[in-house]
Amino acid sequence: MIVKRIKTERLSPLLLALALSFSVSSSDAAQSKSLSLAELALYQGADREKILLEGAKKEGQVTFYTSNTWVEGPVSKEFEKKYPFVKANVWRSDSKSLLRRLTEEVAAGRFIADVVETSPEYITILMRSNMLQEYLSPELSAYGDDAKVKGKAGVYAWTNREIYISLGFNTNLTPAAEAPKSIKDYLDPKWKGKMSIAGTTTGVQWVGAVMEAMGREFLEKVSAQDISVQNMSGAALSGLIASGEVPLSPTIFNSNIFTHKQQGAPVEWRPLDPVIAGVGTSGMVVNSPHPHAALLFLDYLHSKFGQQVAMKGGLSSARSDIGSLEQKFKKVYIESKYTPEEFDKKFNEWENLMRRLFIQKR
Repeated sequence: MIVKRIKTERLSPLLLALALSFSVSSSDAAQSKSLSLAELALYQGADREKILLEGAKKEGQVTFYTSNTWVEGPVSKEFEKKYPFVKANVWRSDSKSLLRRLTEEVAAGRFIADVVETSPEYITILMRSNMLQEYLSPELSAYGDDAKVKGKAGVYAWTNREIYISLGFNTNLTPAAEAPKSIKDYLDPKWKGKMSIAGTTTGVQWVGAVMEAMGREFLEKVSAQDISVQNMSGAALSGLIASGEVPLSPTIFNSNIFTHKQQGAPVEWRPLDPVIAGVGTSGMVVNSPHPHAALLFLDYLHSKFGQQVAMKGGLSSARSDIGSLEQKFKKVYIESKYTPEEFDKKFNEWENLMRRLFIQKR
């Protein structure tokens, strides 16, 4: 380089400053190119955003695995508007299926997902199985410690949404004045043969919550109401409520009803104790094929703007600088009550109970 051939003592102060600046910036650029994925994930230099943007432009996409429907709507669309050079690929399933798919892919050395979002218990399993990459984000300061799954230098995951499971109903078929106002109202003879529950994780959690809050005897009385078990997610079941195929269900997410109402569907959501609170926690997958885009997506997801987009879909945020939805009802964090091993055992018990009381009985 010409700079090396000129004696610095003969340069003017201005030229010397320019030469040194050029040398340092070139060194930084070279360093950024040689960052390993682990170094990039924890990098907090002043040029972090620039590095992520340049890398994401080259990668062109990010793949997001989630156990909830909320990201398939405005959240991913707004991300693509903000970063039009990155395509957001979203794959959604229930928590158990997500865990199985990601585990099988990593075990086979097939790294497809960049970011994963699911309940804290399954995130813990992924972390213990070394399937999550520890990372840092400038957005972390807006969240309390209880929202973070901490590592040695950063986090493995942190909370990005909270949603609730309770009664959803079609107001054309079930007027609001007549709809159940407490969980005990499910025993009213007029609801016999009219209710449905989701047959996936959502339904199993509901069975568990009712079992723990009201006892086995009450659950058996509810099963005598000829409740139909639909082999679909709570989100899909809410679509049947919106279309009028199902009058009401106690296994419906508030966010799904919020979306259907915006689309003009005659639906309502009512919190009846116990209301199951579902927490979504997101992290970066180990050996992410698009690490720059992954970190950019996680920054956006937890940013004030990203959280406000999510809240428009009926979600609640854990950020300290924005107001969350006001909830005047008792929430049950059924998954957080147990360790992953305990919850897995409980889940199997509830799943067998649902099968005996609601599926085989029919």
